[in-house]
Amino acid sequence: MTLLASFKLAKRVLLETDKRLLWKLAYNMGVKGALSVHKHKLRLKRGQVFPPFLYVSIINTCNLRCQGCWVDVSMKQETIKPAAFHQLVREAKQMGNVFFGIVGGEPFMHPHLLDMLAEHPDCYFQIFTNGHFITPERAKQMWRLGNVTPLISVEGSEIVSDERRGRGGVLNKTLQGLHNALDAGVFTGVCTSLARTNIDDLLREQWIDRLIEMGVLYTWFHVYRPMGPNPNPDLCLTPEQAVRARKFVVEMRAKKPIVIVDAYHDGEGKALCPAATGISHHINPWGDIEPCPIVQFSTESIHSTTDARPLKQKFLRSAFLADFRKLAAETTRGCIVLERPDLLKKLVEAHGAKDATARKTALAELDAMTIRTSQYAPSAEIPEKNVFYRLAKRLFFNDFGAYTGHDASHAQESAPAVLGR
Repeated sequence: MTLLASFKLAKRVLLETDKRLLWKLAYNMGVKGALSVHKHKLRLKRGQVFPPFLYVSIINTCNLRCQGCWVDVSMKQETIKPAAFHQLVREAKQMGNVFFGIVGGEPFMHPHLLDMLAEHPDCYFQIFTNGHFITPERAKQMWRLGNVTPLISVEGSEIVSDERRGRGGVLNKTLQGLHNALDAGVFTGVCTSLARTNIDDLLREQWIDRLIEMGVLYTWFHVYRPMGPNPNPDLCLTPEQAVRARKFVVEMRAKKPIVIVDAYHDGEGKALCPAATGISHHINPWGDIEPCPIVQFSTESIHSTTDARPLKQKFLRSAFLADFRKLAAETTRGCIVLERPDLLKKLVEAHGAKDATARKTALAELDAMTIRTSQYAPSAEIPEKNVFYRLAKRLFFNDFGAYTGHDASHAQESAPAVLGR
């Protein structure tokens, strides 16, 4: 089954895609991305961490009002200016980086988005978007660039989408943007934040088949995380549903000719946190460097007016980022924000890390959180069935030794341990 699915996927990629865009993907994201991870491994041997993948929130504004959103979408608009973005990318490229996740808010509301990306043809950019602003003209522009892939979020049926996204008519607008991208020949993905309200609609083989029929090349199932000023914890998956989601992803990877992204498990099914392993960190619209998008605290900025050091030194010498990675790795293989917000709050206070939000309530929100489980489920680990995914993860996406020797502390400090007492 694995070989047949892999053969069909290879056939789809070779026969259904634009060869110029395929070359950009294979070289920029494939070859150069692999080299970026290799340089990360070499740095780790020297005790240095500079993430090979950076996520950059270029704007805080959004046209939607999603449940549980932690972004300050209703506050005064803040955008990363083109000059600051170019400087960030250039300095990251000096460290070997070539892949950047572009997030928001809604990235397409940034007036210079595609023009900024056009300045870096030697990189690869993934844009996290609701799809509403992907017009045929913008889709053609992404096709011309060739190194851009939109990851379009679909959150369920029409009724569920409107409820989750806080607006009416959301799904139809999203699907129109999706079709515009596909019609232009752009490599396009679809992501879903799995919650109790949509898991039965979208965590289904029929949904995967529909994506394949539309021409979507990859999909990504996130898990809803109760964050921000209105966290809506009732939407969270139960531990059983989270295991169900992991099992579904593993089975579909071995069965369906579509790439299914997973950022929270290694090839053996062990949980991991990309921020704890150092493979990725986040830049917010104000230029603050954060461990990840939901850890909205910072002690460093990309801007030279705030900190004149080069970007390399800001990452390598950040005591806050280093202590975050250490604490997260020692506490759990899952998400420390969800599992031990109390410990994270103490870390933030110990470093005097500033609240990097516009609303300035992030610390109070962290204090109000309760301990809950995340992707770490030591009694329900599900290894990859697809040998190619397992091999790729062993080479390019694993914990890089971050959790070595911490099993005993996980047994005492993680959410499963604490809640099981």
